Amino acid sequence: MLNLLHIENIAIIEQADIVFEPGFNALTGETGAGKSIVIDSLSAVLGQRTSRDLIRTGSDKAFVSACFSNVPAAIAQESGIDSGDELLLQREIHGDGRNICRINGRPATVAQLRALGTSLLNIHGQHDGQQLLDEEQHILYLDSFGRVQPLLDTYREAYHQLSDLRRQIQALQMDEAEKARRLDTLRYQISELERAELRRGEEEELLARRNFLRNSEKFISAVSEADFCLSGDDNGSGALSLLSQAQGAISAIRNLDDSYGALYERLSAAYSEIYDLADTLRDRRDSFDFSPNELDEVESRLDQLYRLKKKYGPSVEDMLDYLDRCRAEMNQITDADDTLIDLERRRAKAEKNARTHAEKLSQARREAAESLSAQILTELSQLDMGKIQFAVDFTETELTENGMDAVQFLMSANAGEALKPIHKIASGGELARIMLAMKNVLSEQDQVGTMVFDEVDTGVSGRAAQKVAEKMARISRRKQVLCVTHLPQLAAMADTHFSVEKGERDGRTYTRVTRLDRQQRRSELARLTGGSLVTETMLSGAEELLRQAEEYRSSLV
Repeated sequence: MLNLLHIENIAIIEQADIVFEPGFNALTGETGAGKSIVIDSLSAVLGQRTSRDLIRTGSDKAFVSACFSNVPAAIAQESGIDSGDELLLQREIHGDGRNICRINGRPATVAQLRALGTSLLNIHGQHDGQQLLDEEQHILYLDSFGRVQPLLDTYREAYHQLSDLRRQIQALQMDEAEKARRLDTLRYQISELERAELRRGEEEELLARRNFLRNSEKFISAVSEADFCLSGDDNGSGALSLLSQAQGAISAIRNLDDSYGALYERLSAAYSEIYDLADTLRDRRDSFDFSPNELDEVESRLDQLYRLKKKYGPSVEDMLDYLDRCRAEMNQITDADDTLIDLERRRAKAEKNARTHAEKLSQARREAAESLSAQILTELSQLDMGKIQFAVDFTETELTENGMDAVQFLMSANAGEALKPIHKIASGGELARIMLAMKNVLSEQDQVGTMVFDEVDTGVSGRAAQKVAEKMARISRRKQVLCVTHLPQLAAMADTHFSVEKGERDGRTYTRVTRLDRQQRRSELARLTGGSLVTETMLSGAEELLRQAEEYRSSLV
């Protein structure tokens, strides 16, 4: 149940604290006073999409908090509170688009608020009745009432398996001419790539070899000169020979002084290192082995790879991968007949399985439809629509995402008239009452403790309005009801009545929400009945409305 709604800087509401009570809470006020802003604030704190335009002009942020009590045990456990504790939801909306959300003081996301909100409170707007005109929504209402989601999930899993097999079959099916053309293309591409004898890493090796061949004279000259400097030749000594001489000279005195012994060791280490370097250079020099035509051969191979890459991929590795795919596709086409036979066998089995689950789902829907029709007719009779007929019509279809059923709500508003689709015959007032009946029936299926009705009485008046008010009162005996209304009958039936008034202060418009006492309610009901000019007759009529409402509410206890 919603206990307290705190609003700061939402549209024309600068600040408001609304303490809601159990039972039927009504909000009334002039058009444009800000009644729907209260509902917008509730939507915001429950994680629904909002606009930064909701922030009051001149403020950089808006804030809404909602305190709930008697939270269902499952929701309390999910929120980390005891079932007897209160649950506090908060949302701060900034002009730059940021949102700061909290659940019982702990940081949360808008999505977490939204997930909790759907379990705490249902908001029904004045345009909900139009959803009845959209026949695609009818099956959703029926499924919600019948609680067929487990059956629907099982069916969809089977349907998706069937759809996947159908796609595989379609991909393999082609006429003989198309198959022949594709096989010719694949054979040519495979032959060209196989003749090229591609090898992973080959291009990198060729590029390195070309670089060497283009600069071979520089490599040979540099290595030969370095080898001469280290090893010398028949006509001169190199660094190794000179190091050996230096080592021999120091050897004669290395035992006379420790410091010269250390020098000798360093000369020995230097000689070993230079000897290894000289050996490496000789190996490099001796490894220079190439023919005069090798550079042309390397250039030719790189040119071949370049031409192939333009057709089959940006690298040798990509071309080899493409070759594997071509081989696999050719095998698939070649073996397509056998594969199709296997896929068709699996498809038939999957279709039988999906149809079996679709029939179970359809049966559950038909059983739910009977109960839904009966309950809606009961609700409608309580809304002064006792002569109306209502039924759920089924048409079998091909298997789709939603099963094998096309569902349509039918009604007849007058005795003797045939059942027809709702959108063809229902008036605005009838739609409002049918939707109220639908919402009431569906609400019995969930644990949501609070129902909010935002001007759902549009198009309703007179006796029908009284019946809607009585229905709201009955709903409020098992759930908390919040109702924004212009009808005096509904406002009179409320257990708690709030007035939403707009005024000006210091050149700014502001909205004030006030809880009305008995005398104030009398005046407000008279205003709803007759407008700004309130007479004693109107006040007397308002008093009679209040008295009758009190008697009716007492009869429900």
